[in-house]
Amino acid sequence: MSWEVEGRDWPNREVSDFPRAGGLRWHVQRLGRGPSMLLLHGTGASTHSFRDLLPALAEHFDVLAPDLPGHGFTARPDDPQAMSLPGMAAALKELLLTLGVAPRIVVGHSAGAALLLRLALDAVVEPAAIVSLNGALLPLAGLRHPMFSSLVRGIVGADWVARRFAAGMDEPGGFERLMRGTGSNLDAQGVALYRRLSGTPAQVGAALAMMGRWDLRPIERDLPRLVAPLLLVIGARDRMILPGEAVKVRALVPSARIEQIADAGHLAHEEHPGRIKALIEDFARHHGVV
Repeated sequence: MSWEVEGRDWPNREVSDFPRAGGLRWHVQRLGRGPSMLLLHGTGASTHSFRDLLPALAEHFDVLAPDLPGHGFTARPDDPQAMSLPGMAAALKELLLTLGVAPRIVVGHSAGAALLLRLALDAVVEPAAIVSLNGALLPLAGLRHPMFSSLVRGIVGADWVARRFAAGMDEPGGFERLMRGTGSNLDAQGVALYRRLSGTPAQVGAALAMMGRWDLRPIERDLPRLVAPLLLVIGARDRMILPGEAVKVRALVPSARIEQIADAGHLAHEEHPGRIKALIEDFARHHGVV
């Protein structure tokens, strides 16, 4: 996407920057003073997802929110494997090193939460607290077999698939079905931004490439050795990551705390940024971050 065209009215545009790290040109947004926080969006999204939450958190934190590789206004790597979970984690490591950021608290939505756990489990980051917002942390039932991942990579890696998906968003009901699947009710600005992203073949292609190479089995295997305190925030109406997944995660990390928001879906942080901010700040205070 073009910063001058699609980014002309991007939320929090005034705090955007474009550093180079790990061979990529990144789009990052950074705002606030206080303990350092890394804030990661999920698959197919971008920093727009935190348009209200980022400035709210910046009241007490130095918040760094990047667009993930291939998403939003961050370049997509040439190496397909760089869109995998280990590949993205390695890219984020380079970004943090380049910017000199050592986050005291990390917050991630959906697949962004899995990335943060990978970074923490590998001691790339050593946060005092981890917050998962409707985190996609475990393999979906039926998708655990390695053959499935190989099949998906063969399908979603094709450019025509991304073009067809993006074109489908202009068909009657296509985009609406996608948004209904989140179980969330967004304001007009949020809907318009997701429509813009989902109709962009490059954005869709990056999301599909990420999904095709995403393997959460190592996360599931390694979760029992997680050291940092973990907060699992879930939306009761989430249709993408069912609320029961958090209970399964807590079985692997018994110290994890679950907070459920009754009137929220997969995009709870966009529906209720004030409530999410309060949960994050409370968790941060409890663990000595602020």
